[in-house]
Amino acid sequence: MQTRSKRHTHHTNTSLLSLFFLLLLLLLPTTNTAAAAVTIGGGVSVGIGNAGTGGVWIGGGVTSQNPNPPAGSTLDAAYSALQAWKAAISADPSGVLATWVGQNVCSYKGIFCKQQSPSSSSTPTVTGIDLNRANLQGTLVTELSLLTDLTLLHLNSNRFHGAVPETFRDLISLQELDLSNNQFSGPIPDALFDKRLDAIFLNNNQFDGEIPDNLGNSPASVINLGYNKFTGQIPLSLGFMNSRLKEILFLNNQLTGCVPEGIGLFSQMQVFDVSFNSLMGHLPDTVACLNEIEVLNLAHNELSGSLPELVCSLRSLVNLTVAYNFFSGFSQECAKLFVRNVGFDFESNCIPGRDMQRPQPECSLVPGGGLSCLRIPAAQPLVCGSILGRVGAGADRQVRPGPGSSSSP
Repeated sequence: MQTRSKRHTHHTNTSLLSLFFLLLLLLLPTTNTAAAAVTIGGGVSVGIGNAGTGGVWIGGGVTSQNPNPPAGSTLDAAYSALQAWKAAISADPSGVLATWVGQNVCSYKGIFCKQQSPSSSSTPTVTGIDLNRANLQGTLVTELSLLTDLTLLHLNSNRFHGAVPETFRDLISLQELDLSNNQFSGPIPDALFDKRLDAIFLNNNQFDGEIPDNLGNSPASVINLGYNKFTGQIPLSLGFMNSRLKEILFLNNQLTGCVPEGIGLFSQMQVFDVSFNSLMGHLPDTVACLNEIEVLNLAHNELSGSLPELVCSLRSLVNLTVAYNFFSGFSQECAKLFVRNVGFDFESNCIPGRDMQRPQPECSLVPGGGLSCLRIPAAQPLVCGSILGRVGAGADRQVRPGPGSSSSP
């Protein structure tokens, strides 16, 4: 089941929205574009003016205000980078790259420049690439790292494959990255999570390996890693990410281990989706601190224990899905979700007296019996504002299976 929210959708008509917005910017060259945003790509909320205010956006196949950029400018490096990338693109059935001719890269389709002042003599720089749904096939090249003024890179719904070059660490201005719905593979470069990216969409590819431990370094407000081949555990550093995190999606991977206790730090989170993995153990009580959560999807894992009453009391819940796990019960507060008109799916668990549950033989041997989620015990009832110290105290503890150990609630 594809996770959705009010802010993001994976089926936006990206080409029309992008073209409309960029043409609007051309018609309003004096507008401060830093606050403007539209939803395009794999759910990216694009702030076209994030590279700074007071500039003028040009290009993207639209007639440039500066058709003859001066020699020796940063556009020379952009020309080299884009021509190297063009050579690595093996199929272009829509003829997008037919415009990628000549030194004036700001006239290339899908390439957007920003003129830092209204003066016609100022030199523009390449600050945006939007090739969503261009049906291009090929690979990314290391030369793209020459585009050091690039703030957004949108390649949603193409046929790009291969690895993401490690040289992407040199894209020092990048703030929005949408590589979703392609055929990329290999590990994610660790450097992506050290950048000032606000939106990271890597979903619907073939990325594999473990999610880098420095996930928690990212300041992003939305991260989608769903529909890949990631293995291993959700990094414990998740609990130390930017508290402004709104959405994080791990669905349809091969993740194991526990739901990190640090998840409760994200008081502004609206979407948390770990469905279709192999997570085990008890759900941490700290989930009850997700005061703004709207979509909480834990379905198709191997989670067990009783569904915490405080989780069902979350005020902003729109959909709670725990189907196809091994939960052994839930409280009367959870039963009230139906009265609150909250979507609540608990099919195929081990809850006595409820319909559509697993047969008893399956419930007699709960997966993960030897897994310790190493919850940090509280000396008093859970107070959401005080869990940071608890999580920090246990950050260096390892989650591992151990003979004779048991999941703690």
